[in-house]
Amino acid sequence: MPGEERTEKATAKHREEARKQGQVARSSDLSGALVLVAGLMVIAMLGGHIAQSIGNCMSAMLADIAHPDRVSSAAGMNELMQTALTTFALTVGPIAGACLLAAVLGGAAQVGRPRLHGLKVDFHRLSPLTGAKNLFGPNAIFETFKAIAKVSVVGAVAAMSLLPSMSGIASKVGIPPVALGVLSGGKALEVAERAAFAYLLIGVIDYAWQKRRHERNLKMTKQEVKEEARQHGLSPELRMALRRRQMQAARARMMAAVPEADVVVTNPTHFAVALSYDGSKPAPEVLAKGQDLIAAQIRKVATEHGVPIVPDPPLARALYHSTEIGQVIPAELYIAVARVLAFVYKLAGRRAAAASTASATAGRVA
Repeated sequence: MPGEERTEKATAKHREEARKQGQVARSSDLSGALVLVAGLMVIAMLGGHIAQSIGNCMSAMLADIAHPDRVSSAAGMNELMQTALTTFALTVGPIAGACLLAAVLGGAAQVGRPRLHGLKVDFHRLSPLTGAKNLFGPNAIFETFKAIAKVSVVGAVAAMSLLPSMSGIASKVGIPPVALGVLSGGKALEVAERAAFAYLLIGVIDYAWQKRRHERNLKMTKQEVKEEARQHGLSPELRMALRRRQMQAARARMMAAVPEADVVVTNPTHFAVALSYDGSKPAPEVLAKGQDLIAAQIRKVATEHGVPIVPDPPLARALYHSTEIGQVIPAELYIAVARVLAFVYKLAGRRAAAASTASATAGRVA
């Protein structure tokens, strides 16, 4: 029922349908933190080897460049490029591989097996209105505060790791560049590791929040749970029969509302739409609509109960395609429908006046 609160936990079937649509609990912060930690771990383990390999490569390349005869030929240039690419693959490759593996495993741990259905283009998500809601809605405010908190926490951890070392900077004056580089690199790696683990903690907290919000969004109403439980155990044939019975009941209710209509707008043979306007709603309401056989049945019921039938093909088609039963007509059809209703009311007034005149005449004759 509309307005019913979603208080029930999601069923397995409902969860699976949500997964097919790509609705899963996922934290981009947790994925990013795992990638960062994995990269830093590889650098911590292989940092010396990486630095030495890059230094050896640079020395070899500068030595070759110092002798133009070695690189003046195509073979020399190819050898130089192969050396550079090999060194790049051996130094950056392990870091990139660890980051890629962490990204894949982190994503799989959060969302499970990927669903190709979620890769389909959803034009609703591309809507400017939806984008504006995402930019200025409550979720955008939460994301803004979360980003500020992330920067503040990670920055505070980095500062607390770095500030104790500031007092010893003066003692480093005069040490050899190599030793200074080793000290600086070690301290930078230490600060980065602490900041990365702080970011990882933020990612875990964010994932817990995303999981909680996802569970809240998946909740169902009592009626939805009942409907799913009733249809889940039925065979396809019984489900089709139930759906057919529901359609027949809805059609019967629709036909029972036709006598209450003020006018039926027709195509005149293919479409029929019954409208009612009692002033309680801002615009006329659609009581019934149909095509072909159903349209013929609507016209028949309207004729039996004296409901005016007005042929207007463009308006009938527009009403049929743009409205649903129980809805008011769209604003762009107000003027066209108002003209039809004005014609109907004017015709009804003439008939009432003619009936009154005829009654009066009959009274005088008698």
